[in-house]
Amino acid sequence: MSMAQPANDTLTNKKAALKGLYDALYEKNMFPFWATSEGVDHDEIKQLMATSKAIPFVWSYSDIEPLLQRAAELVTMDDSERRSLILVNPGLAPKRASVSTMYTAYRLNDPDEIMPPHKHSPSAIRFGLTGKGNFTGVEGEDVVFGPGDMVLTPNDAWHNHGTVGGEQAVNLSVLDLPLVETLHAVHFDHKYTEMVDGKEVEKKVQTARYPSDYSQRIYGEGGLMPRFVDHKRGGGLSSPMYVYRWEKMEAVLDAHKDWDGDPHEGIVVDYVDPSTGGPVFRTINFYAQMLRPGEKTLPQRETASLLLAPFRGSGHSIIDGKRYDWNQFDTIAIPGGSWVEHVNGSSSEPVIFFGATDAPTQKALLLYKRWGRNQAGDLLRLA
Repeated sequence: MSMAQPANDTLTNKKAALKGLYDALYEKNMFPFWATSEGVDHDEIKQLMATSKAIPFVWSYSDIEPLLQRAAELVTMDDSERRSLILVNPGLAPKRASVSTMYTAYRLNDPDEIMPPHKHSPSAIRFGLTGKGNFTGVEGEDVVFGPGDMVLTPNDAWHNHGTVGGEQAVNLSVLDLPLVETLHAVHFDHKYTEMVDGKEVEKKVQTARYPSDYSQRIYGEGGLMPRFVDHKRGGGLSSPMYVYRWEKMEAVLDAHKDWDGDPHEGIVVDYVDPSTGGPVFRTINFYAQMLRPGEKTLPQRETASLLLAPFRGSGHSIIDGKRYDWNQFDTIAIPGGSWVEHVNGSSSEPVIFFGATDAPTQKALLLYKRWGRNQAGDLLRLA
């Protein structure tokens, strides 16, 4: 007559068998998606969720600008066709990402320094910070831009960068490269050619095919759009308006400075594709956000990740309960899911953020949500 096996022996044997199962799974590059009630060595839910995540972070322009100057001294156009500093989120390092789907990079060009054309699948913009002679040639439109101007360099559009006018200039760029990289869809092309006398010739400078004021002349008046031009230039993968001038945005902000605005955001104005009314890119969009003197926004949280650059003013933000101070030309990373509120530190001057969001991607996939709290602290569903 057999004796019943002691309970502790049964438990020991089960643990040994489970360890053998886990070892076999990991050896074959598999992951067990179940949660056991015993111990924490194999809490698979926590392991599954414990991936690298962006954290709230502020990069100070006072740190960035001296490094840009040093790079300009040490890395010339003979050394490299590009010279930018990418902001890497400490929670995602070493991945080149400022938040999970986007990165910001700063570029300083020396006087009259023009780099050769290239194109790539990630979509990008350039936003002027200093100098009047920032230059981008995009799909045959030569754009000279200054502080506050935004220039598109869309997916698969030939473009080059530099400066004109005999002085240094600094701009920041925002790309969806981390998202495109995750989708394994990144490609770059540096062999720019044009047809000359019936032959394909490699060139270092794009020939201008449009007037330098084309974007403003065709698309610069809201609600009015000429019918007699091609609105799909560059392949039709983005807004056909390649440059958005600061004076237009500033005029709209100024015209609404006395409006109530949104208690969770202040006054926000989106950059849009004038041919559709939608975002300038399918993956990310851009906006200006104004906080009036002394304004403090109510807490809000959204699934989209944000990158904010204070273009004017200074203040601080409370992100997930922690204070982050910021000044002009800094960059603030706000990961999706973070509670955030902003405070304008001045009682006399407005704060203006230049912002980027991956909300278009999330909305296309029906993943976007937004919440807020009112003055009483009640939770509100905003979107």
